[in-house]
Amino acid sequence: MSWRRTRAILRKEILHIVRDPRSLAMALAFPFLLLLLFSYALSLDVDRIPTLVFDQDRSPESRSLVADFQGSPYFTIAGAASSYAAVERSFDRGETYLALVIPPGFGRVQILVDGSDSNTASIAQNYAATVVSTWAARRARRPVPVEPRVRVWYNSAMKSRNFIVPGLVAVILQIIAALLTSLTVAREWESGAMEQLLSTPLRPAELILGKLGAFYLLGAADAVIATLAAVFLFGVPFRGEVWFLAFATAIFLFGALSWGLFISSIASTQVLAFQMGLLSSFLPAFLLSGFIYAVENMPAPIQAVSTIVPAKYFVAVLKSVFLKGLGFQTLWREVLLLAVYAAAVALLAVRRLPTKVA
Repeated sequence: MSWRRTRAILRKEILHIVRDPRSLAMALAFPFLLLLLFSYALSLDVDRIPTLVFDQDRSPESRSLVADFQGSPYFTIAGAASSYAAVERSFDRGETYLALVIPPGFGRVQILVDGSDSNTASIAQNYAATVVSTWAARRARRPVPVEPRVRVWYNSAMKSRNFIVPGLVAVILQIIAALLTSLTVAREWESGAMEQLLSTPLRPAELILGKLGAFYLLGAADAVIATLAAVFLFGVPFRGEVWFLAFATAIFLFGALSWGLFISSIASTQVLAFQMGLLSSFLPAFLLSGFIYAVENMPAPIQAVSTIVPAKYFVAVLKSVFLKGLGFQTLWREVLLLAVYAAAVALLAVRRLPTKVA
């Protein structure tokens, strides 16, 4: 291992990056644009649900229940229906998602929910049932013996953005890091520069470290931009320690960049390297990391596959650092697994590169 040759490769890659200002600007702006787009567009909050009222009782009690729905931040009364056919037409047109039906005599209440969106339907059903039960308990003759008081820790406002944005940082860094390096070796092969490099005393480990160092600086800048945007632009609380977040991010970036280099070393063209890098980074990081969907609720074979997805452990670190303020004492297993993954992928990249021109 020669640090002189490694520094030469590092300098060469930095010059390639600096001399292409459009690609450099895109590499720095793209994570911020993705974060901006997904953070505003991707929301799991269900509120202001368009609601239709079919009140057949028209009594003070029924009007009181409707008033409770109007006063709830989760429902918006979109109008009144005169029949079940009107409710069905409203659902078919997508104008409303929930209907409150009060039959004559007010002995019971029917809640109709549009189940075409199962997630919204389930949440809307629970909200409506809570409003009805609260209204009934308030009007009961005898006081309720137990009064529950719920306190939510770590995300008291129950904003989905507070747990989506930290996970989104991990997904974006995984995609950007893999794409940044997946093209570099394939580009060298296409341009004929790789044959020139292999004719020198340069070793594969020196080539990998030199290329990683240049893109590592770019990935670190992306990580800083994404973290600052999460805290100051989207208002996500940051309760952990900066040094631990920087340490975990450094390990994760090393593994993600190494994976891109490994892909680049086995792909024959830049187009193939780009496709492989995108498919192997975006889909696993988005679907199998616990970013949105809980891994514990997935089938056992899928859970087994998710154990080799590094974004899964980095998402857990980010959410715990941001929202819970946890550190190395609690998250050392996740950091250790990230380090093992990074070392294994870097070794694969080194072994895959040829040592000389065939």
